[in-house]
Amino acid sequence: MRSHDLFEEALAPAAGWTAKIVTLFPEAFPGVLGLSLTGKALQEKIWALETIELRPFGIGKHRNVDDTPAGGGAGMVLRADVVSAALDRAAEGTPDDRAAWPVIYMSPRGRPFTQADARRFAEAKGMTVLCGRFEGVDERVLEAYGVEEISIGDFVLTGGELAAQVLIDATVRLIPHVLGNQASTEEESFSDGLLEHPQYTRPSLWQGRAIPEILQSGHHAKIEAWKRAEAERLTKQRRPDLWRAWCARHGMDPVEGQELSDRANHCGTTAGNTKDKR
Repeated sequence: MRSHDLFEEALAPAAGWTAKIVTLFPEAFPGVLGLSLTGKALQEKIWALETIELRPFGIGKHRNVDDTPAGGGAGMVLRADVVSAALDRAAEGTPDDRAAWPVIYMSPRGRPFTQADARRFAEAKGMTVLCGRFEGVDERVLEAYGVEEISIGDFVLTGGELAAQVLIDATVRLIPHVLGNQASTEEESFSDGLLEHPQYTRPSLWQGRAIPEILQSGHHAKIEAWKRAEAERLTKQRRPDLWRAWCARHGMDPVEGQELSDRANHCGTTAGNTKDKR
């Protein structure tokens, strides 16, 4: 059987969280979502994936799904009537409440996707994701259906399928029992708004580089303090935007790394005095 056939076979009705994907290329799914822990969870019906192909809703003999842009311009635009029909199909059996069932359009002009969004989507009953193609989608259908536009970065892809897989992967892994160890999602990057600290494993010495001594000390309090300091240091150096946001939430000065209410108290530990060397 082809991988897509095996995927369809795994899609018996599931009571768990469901992703509905509106796309011109249903064969692109599950893609990487069918691998590793997300793939195992899909097979075990912890979550479900359904594709709604756009082409059958196309207009005329050739099932056209797009047309030239109004006002001129290069490329083609997905028609409102076609996308509307597909979204209606996707909406069957789902809540009207957008908080319980978000409808997302993957778009480079959308709001940047964050870990907070992933948590919000994971707490819903499921979601519908519209994958754009060509020059995009007729604005009227996005307005009429209250579609939320999300971007995975400041770049342009040939279509929304890869972006949709990124969004769904980040979301599905937060669903209980998908990863198996919920603590891992609480300790990773962005869980508290900071980048993750450096990770090490055996061998303890590799090409003259040793694992930091503190991590082999067995002193859990000092280890946790080191991890926190490193997370703060890396965030300040590599993502000043995240660092400023984190300090704002904690009442800290992002330049000095000190509490605004008490300049004697430091933001974290050694990371509070680390200069940005970029």
